[in-house]
Amino acid sequence: MDLRPRQRQPFSGFTETEIEKMENLLKQSGEQVFDQKFCKKLAGDFSHSTGRAGKPIVKWTEVQTWFQNRQKSCLSKDNSAEANMKLPDMTEDCALDKANQTFHMPEGKKVPDLSDLEFEARSSVDRAWYDVDTFISHRFLSSGEPEVLVRYVGFGSEEDEWVNVRKSVRERSVALENSECNKVRVGDPVLCFQEGKDNARYVEAHILEIQKKFHDIRGCRCLFAIQYDHDNTKETVHLRRLCFRPSIFGRL
Repeated sequence: MDLRPRQRQPFSGFTETEIEKMENLLKQSGEQVFDQKFCKKLAGDFSHSTGRAGKPIVKWTEVQTWFQNRQKSCLSKDNSAEANMKLPDMTEDCALDKANQTFHMPEGKKVPDLSDLEFEARSSVDRAWYDVDTFISHRFLSSGEPEVLVRYVGFGSEEDEWVNVRKSVRERSVALENSECNKVRVGDPVLCFQEGKDNARYVEAHILEIQKKFHDIRGCRCLFAIQYDHDNTKETVHLRRLCFRPSIFGRL
């Protein structure tokens, strides 16, 4: 089976000084911080600083990913997360050809463009959740259930898949910063990253227990006991392997 990687985990090797500098740059420089040249220069400055002596060098892609994740985190908080990014109700103004299971829009109407929003979809192949790149088409089944044809991030057209809108499409889950681990509660639904020889995927689980630990230079060292929903197996993992529903940002 092909890999379906999802770059969700923020790089955890930055020092407190580096994080503080990036926070300030994000506020001051805006979109400039996502530029490849800008990130390469900043990564070089970090790698050659005295504070990084004896530590791994910083890659420019890690800097860029930090800025991207941080911006998404701020946007999610400002928008009160999940409530503001629901799929449009495609049942309005639509005609259904049940015989062909196709979705039609009346003349003068356009199919909603969902490609600019951040969504994830659950694949029927392995029941794991993958980032949606594009919503290609829409249809209704004879049962009246709406489906969308999705293309997953990092995959070609051969991997396109029809998925149920109500059951298998939702706003994208998010990674938390190290300082936000206190928002996690027992019972929370999560996606846990699993990487093996033949696959890389995020699967559903829920939090069983939380062991609070002192954070160090590597970031959050707390331990989270989880139970996978598909087979009820248990595992203890660190925060960097978990993604959460965006509504978690509304917690104090």
